[in-house]
Amino acid sequence: MSKTAAPKQIKLTLIRSLAAQLKMHVNCVNGLGLKKMHQSVTVAATPENMGMVNKSRFMLKVEEVN
Repeated sequence: MSKTAAPKQIKLTLIRSLAAQLKMHVNCVNGLGLKKMHQSVTVAATPENMGMVNKSRFMLKVEEVN
């Protein structure tokens, strides 16, 4: 039997307000599941999620989860 590796997990915390940000950045942050300041979520490190993280990196704190 072959085992498939689970995708890496990353923990994201919103550290800057969504007010007065570009709509594209707000949509990316909302797509990652973040709505409020200092809220944290754990998501899979898929290419789709990492693209959204890279677009809005200045508003996020990113940590790897083991």
